[in-house]
Amino acid sequence: MNDEALLRYSRHIMLEEIDIVGQERLLASRMLIIGAGGLGSPAALYLAGAGIGCLCIADDDVVELSNLQRQIAHSEASLGQPKAKSAAAAAGSLNSTCKIRPLEIRLVGDALLAEVEAADVVLDCTDRFSSRFAVNRACVDTRTPLVSGAAIRFSGQLAVFDPRQLASPCYACLYGERGDDDSLTCAESGVISPLVGMIGSFQALEAMKLVSGAGQPHRGLSTFDALLGEWRHFALPRDPGCKVCGGR
Repeated sequence: MNDEALLRYSRHIMLEEIDIVGQERLLASRMLIIGAGGLGSPAALYLAGAGIGCLCIADDDVVELSNLQRQIAHSEASLGQPKAKSAAAAAGSLNSTCKIRPLEIRLVGDALLAEVEAADVVLDCTDRFSSRFAVNRACVDTRTPLVSGAAIRFSGQLAVFDPRQLASPCYACLYGERGDDDSLTCAESGVISPLVGMIGSFQALEAMKLVSGAGQPHRGLSTFDALLGEWRHFALPRDPGCKVCGGR
């Protein structure tokens, strides 16, 4: 790192758990954010600011007026633009040294597998079960850590799945591979705006811990009730009969 980088990341370097070694790991890392909406927006901004070396942001949607209530990477000037492009521009304005790659497509099949395999960590910021199941399978197949977040109405949740660890469950251990896409989306059910910021920031934090080596990655499932202001944590054992990771 040069003097400018040392100054930019000085508040990280001051932390004993990160120091210069951890910051250099962040600078050398590659992360994939799938979904540039309510969760992906804060995650992208914090990761870019933190100095992630390469940040890939994938989303095939465009910015609409109803998104601006919660998707803070976008603005009125972004209306009609691809979300991936808009989020990449916002993240790039925070840190021009971060290589940001917008992917204005829905990642599926071989393209999804290739992007997941190239990443050090994947952040699932989607809002559909079908996408979550596909991302989880790709992470299990490539042994790539997955940070999964969700927020709907007044409820949020976060889990970290690390297929490099034999005891780690996967997303399918929790939900199987059956779910109703329409019942999960904010467009169908609504969501309180600051909640997605909390969960998306939580995802960025866990991704940074995984790469930098600071602390221990999150274990189990954490849920947040925004109406009561209460966190709950649940143990999440691996399912030996899981159809996705059971044979690992």
